[in-house]
Amino acid sequence: MSGGVNRLRDTMTDLRGKRALVTGAGTRVGAAIATALGARGMRVAVHYHRSRGGADEVCAAIERAGGTAEAFAADLADRDAARGLVDSVVERFGGLDLLVASAAGFERVDFDDVDDAAWDRTIALNLSSPFAVAHRARQALRASRGSIVFVTCTSATVPYRHYLPYVVSKGALQKLMRALALELAPEVRVNAVAPGTVLPPPDMEEAMLERLAARAPLERIGSAEDVADAVVYLAGAPFVTGQEIVVDGGRTVAAGGTGRVGDDPL
Repeated sequence: MSGGVNRLRDTMTDLRGKRALVTGAGTRVGAAIATALGARGMRVAVHYHRSRGGADEVCAAIERAGGTAEAFAADLADRDAARGLVDSVVERFGGLDLLVASAAGFERVDFDDVDDAAWDRTIALNLSSPFAVAHRARQALRASRGSIVFVTCTSATVPYRHYLPYVVSKGALQKLMRALALELAPEVRVNAVAPGTVLPPPDMEEAMLERLAARAPLERIGSAEDVADAVVYLAGAPFVTGQEIVVDGGRTVAAGGTGRVGDDPL
């Protein structure tokens, strides 16, 4: 029995030659995730919507690191386009081993200004499209005994003010992850990574960066690579499903004792 488990572990933890689709991979956290997976020998489908230049750069970085990559365009706010993206990747790659749903919108909108349009565009991209791609990919992932990783957010646990549609979408995505972990077991594992304050805007003032770092017990801002490392772990963890790894330097824990729950994230 133990020998069989060890053989399964060896198969699952070696990512070389396996096929991944990363949505929102032309910029920021998605780009770091795609690059990290490619560096471990995966064949990566780099999804983008408007960031074609960034997607091409990610593909080049993956090739330099020894992996292989191709760019795929789709507007994931359109669920038919989201499903079509999966179909294109599965046909091109001959299957799929890992789906990382990273694409998301992060729109600040005061509560009194939340209208149907603001609500609908956030829910469409942050919740409906991850479900659409996961649902479409289920058969390919079952065939490969693969996995799904959703990129959620610490706001699903500690809500932010002024981001109501975003917070609700990420909270629902967290629940979707847990429900799918049951629906797709035992063939497919489903997990999530929840970033906190990572990769702040490049034009943010130094004083603001210091204030954000001071809120975290580890006293620094997180990087996109910190998130990517957690995704890589989950991609190769054969006995982990239905779990969310929080990557926030301890800020969520600190929020419970400082009265900062509900603050604007910045």
